[in-house]
Amino acid sequence: MTKTTNTGSSGAEVETKPSEWGETIRIVFWALIIAGALRTVFYQPFTIPSESMRPQLLVGDYLIASKYAYGYSRYSLPFSPNLFSGRILASQPKRGDIVVFKWPRDNKTDYIKRLIGLPGDTVQMRNGQIILNGQALERERIGVETITEHRGGQRQVTRYRETMPNGHSYIINKMTASGQYDNTPSYKIPQGHYFMMGDNRDNSLDGRDWGFTPAQNLVGRGEAVMFSVNPKFRLTRPWTWYQFRPRVFVSLRKNR
Repeated sequence: MTKTTNTGSSGAEVETKPSEWGETIRIVFWALIIAGALRTVFYQPFTIPSESMRPQLLVGDYLIASKYAYGYSRYSLPFSPNLFSGRILASQPKRGDIVVFKWPRDNKTDYIKRLIGLPGDTVQMRNGQIILNGQALERERIGVETITEHRGGQRQVTRYRETMPNGHSYIINKMTASGQYDNTPSYKIPQGHYFMMGDNRDNSLDGRDWGFTPAQNLVGRGEAVMFSVNPKFRLTRPWTWYQFRPRVFVSLRKNR
């Protein structure tokens, strides 16, 4: 690097500092590279925009998903470049996992649902209850609650604790046993695919509508809600910053 000097009135030689812009650009560049690598290989943040996974996930939740849990596909990479097919370092999800995936109808939109069925399973809805491989999932009625949705409407729901054959349990919301998707044919899940459903059973667009989710579309496993804000929160409006909920580091993998 060429140095410039200037002789002051005292006759002393003064060395001028090189521009710091180049160093700043290098720092920002490498910071972006490292952040992109962490996002691709380890964890990715997501926000919840809909009611379909209530009560586990609320509109305004900020969660992280582990990218390594199920291995990597093209959808693990930014912009989903078509560099390879299938999954690398693939690992089988478990029934009951909360999974982030690309919606099979466009392979672009991020969806988050609960994994109900594995390859080879049969899944059916009968009077609002899941029939998995010919057996009704264990379900315990908890009670009735009136919930206020993020758009302001109120609904009365019945809450149940649903338990998978592997012992994993979670809470679901039900409004009726005779809704649009409460009675379905029996679906046989093909190899390399999974069946996803939302926990807010009567307010969820899920596998009962679009069918199966290819293994390649899996993005990651939901790990924890880092924090949560009410819908009125806006980062650019400081007067709304008090709209935080008491939901910090809530695990999505424990029985709830």
